[in-house]
This record gives sequence, structure tokens and C-alpha cells, in this order.
Amino acid sequence: MRELKIFSGRANLQLANDICHFLNLPLGKISLSDFPDGEIACKIDEDVRGRDVYLIQPTCPPVNKNLMELLIMIDSCKRASAARITAVLPYFGYARQDRKDEGRVPITAKLVANIITRAGADRALTMDLHAPQIQGFFDVPVDHLYAAPVLNQFFLEMGLQSEDIVVVSPDEGSIKRASGHAKRLGGKLAIVDKRRSSASETRQENIIGGPVAGRIALMFDDMISTAGSICGAAKLVHSEGAREIYVAATHGVLSGSAIQRLQDAPITGVVLTDTIPLPADQKLSKMHIRSVAPLLGEAVKRIHQDESISAIFRDGSQL
Repeated sequence: MRELKIFSGRANLQLANDICHFLNLPLGKISLSDFPDGEIACKIDEDVRGRDVYLIQPTCPPVNKNLMELLIMIDSCKRASAARITAVLPYFGYARQDRKDEGRVPITAKLVANIITRAGADRALTMDLHAPQIQGFFDVPVDHLYAAPVLNQFFLEMGLQSEDIVVVSPDEGSIKRASGHAKRLGGKLAIVDKRRSSASETRQENIIGGPVAGRIALMFDDMISTAGSICGAAKLVHSEGAREIYVAATHGVLSGSAIQRLQDAPITGVVLTDTIPLPADQKLSKMHIRSVAPLLGEAVKRIHQDESISAIFRDGSQL
């Protein structure tokens, strides 16, 4: 592992430290600061010539600043003659702008992929993309990880009985994800019929499948942003007689009034991973954070050693 170097931007320093702890490696020394006018200054403080470099930087809010910092880090390593640069993006911002759903709008996810590649990244490592086809937006290899094993383990440790569980898909786009979790955890599958009235407004009307009454409902999604959809689904499931409701997601974006919505919703527990750092004032008593550092660390090790990534998920947990 001598040729492996890991550096972190300022977006999620704790996750980078945890990954390095898993790999028993020191975190690379890098100086990042802001000029008075807001420009970002970067200096790699150790030799990376001929090294295999991994830059850990989720492009979470503030998205533009964190993205720009990643690009500057990539350029710094490129100009310092690193042999290979991997952009580690636990959370990929702009992922929801992945298609033209009306005229005269951009496909910003493709634009961001182009920028990262053009800056000098030789490959990307990411987790639970909002749309899996975003892998194809990059013109370099992409390793796409799933946090499903981490989230499933939380519920397996609870010792829930399969006859007490109903896995609920909060919308039709999450059916495949919910089905994968149901295979691993057991229980019935139910789907919430969600209708979108605008970019920020949705309504939940019916539940398909189930039954829900008297059961522990587990709802999975790739991210919780404003929490409007997931809380609306939770209220519908609660009205149908669910005994307890747990919500699980890989990325806790938690923008706007998300925290208040989660607090007020009839939700027993919220399970998130640490792809995005969560400030102390945003943590609820019913919130549980699970680390994806071992998963990302194992992927970094396997990429560095030219080993299979898919082998990590061969226990059947991959969705």
C-alpha cells in the first residue's frame, strides 16, 4: 500500500479519517484555505509523484464550493505528477438533474461529470447515485457502491421477525430498491402511489400491496432532501395502521425544513449514513448514523490492488 495516498477536502473530513483508520494509513497532508474574496487555495504538502491518489470529497451543500474544491485538488495532484487520481464522491451533487424533462433545461449531472474528468480525474468512486445511469456520464471508469448492506445491518441487529415487517417503497422509482431490501430482511412489499404536482410538491394517495396494518414499516430511499415525500409516505402508512415506521436513506441532505418535518412525522426512527456530515444541531433523538467508511475503505483497497469491487456484495446484499 506504499504507493497509495489519500487526501480529503473540507466537505467530510471525519469520513476521510475513518476510511484511513480502516486502511491503517495516515491521511495525506494538504493545505486548503479561502482567500478574502472567496477563492480557494490548495497545496499538497507531501510528495505524490507516481502515486495512486484518492481524493475524498462529497459534493454536498454548499455544493458549488465543495465541487470547486474537488476540482482544484485534482488539478493540484495532476500538476504534481500523480500516476492515477481517483475522485471519491460518497455523495454526487447535481445527480437529480440527470435528464431533460422539458425544453431548454441542462443535464447538469453530465456537465459535472465532464468537468471532473476534464480536471484530471482518472476514475471515480461513488455511492448510491440518484440515477444509476449517471455512471455512463463519465468518460472514465466509475465504481458505484451501495449502502444497502450497512442499512440492512441496522435492522438485522434489531432482531425483527419477517412476519412483522413490511418494506415500503415511498414511490414507484424506489420499487427495485425496496424489493432488494425485502429479499434480505424478509417481510411483505408495499408501494406508495406518489403524484408530483411540482418540483417541490408531492402528494401520497394510495398504498399498493402490503398489508401494512399492525406491522413495522421500513422505508428506504437513496436520499432525504426536503423530507416532504418520505414524511408524506410515513403519514399515509401510519393512517393505514402501521405499528412502527422506520425511514432509512444513504444520503441525509436535509435541506430546508427537513429536520422539523422528520421531527413532526409519525416516524419511530431515521437511519442515515455518514456520506454527508450532519451538524450536531440537526441530529434528532430518533436519528441513527451508520458509517460507510469500511465499505469505501475496502473499495479503495481493491481498486488500488486491481481486485474486484463486485465481490464485496456477493453475499446477496447488492441491490
